[in-house]
Amino acid sequence: MRNQIEFVVVDDHPLFRQGLVSVIGNNDRYTVIGEARTISEALGIIGAHPPHVLLVDIALQQENGLELVKQVKVLHPKILQIVVSMYDEIIYASSALKSGARGYVMKQEAAETLLEAIDTVLKGKIYLSATMHERMLDSMFTQDSNAMEVDPIVQLSVRELEVLRLIGQGFGISEIGETLNLSVKTVNVYRDNIRHKLSIADAGELRKFAIKWARGNESY
Repeated sequence: MRNQIEFVVVDDHPLFRQGLVSVIGNNDRYTVIGEARTISEALGIIGAHPPHVLLVDIALQQENGLELVKQVKVLHPKILQIVVSMYDEIIYASSALKSGARGYVMKQEAAETLLEAIDTVLKGKIYLSATMHERMLDSMFTQDSNAMEVDPIVQLSVRELEVLRLIGQGFGISEIGETLNLSVKTVNVYRDNIRHKLSIADAGELRKFAIKWARGNESY
């Protein structure tokens, strides 16, 4: 029987990954048994030695960390997963929970917040910030559709968010297809879905919006 709570940390930024390892290492009950930069690296480590907790960033080079969360949920359902990301939780927390994560922490939060999230998840609960908890409760129970302004970005699926991010980073349709292993036709479908959901008239306006959005959601 393992005496310590074992972690695997998945983040493609070395300095931030080392920071997470350091925070975890300050608790005598916790130990990091593996670090990964990509989905394939993470799955290799987890397959050899499943941890108790997986900490995952959303932006893993050109990959989406939520895809890893989904795979781990299926392959190793007992692993507790927490997303730790620079991306705004208002936009991504819901998608993270639907993918299989048990908590969402933004990177700019203090180390104590991450430790609180870990403790909460280990107790079998879901961790979100107080603001996000309130927002989700409001969205569930409010009867006045005008009582809360909902960011239209939350309507987008995980894949649509990825396409929007890559458009904002200057990728063309064919480049997005190669990056996400999708056909040009499929990327165009996602792009049209994004325009429809965000009520954007044409591809040019979508690109302008995507660039502005991507700059406001750049990850470390």
